[in-house]
Amino acid sequence: MAEYRKKKKKICQMCAGKSVDYKDVDIIKKYISADKGKILPRRVTGACSKHQRHIANEVKKARFMALIPFVK
Repeated sequence: MAEYRKKKKKICQMCAGKSVDYKDVDIIKKYISADKGKILPRRVTGACSKHQRHIANEVKKARFMALIPFVK
């Protein structure tokens, strides 16, 4: 019988009180992939659907303002 461990449920960081702003590049870089610069999905970031949409909009704003590149 295979032994398995329950994964700890990720909590949404923004529901916990942290904020994401397009001007804060260090935080925005946590939500994009390192190799291609794509926005990471909810299952990886642990954000709820409401805040994942907010993250996506903030990443897009940061790209438009040339704070982060569109591609690596």
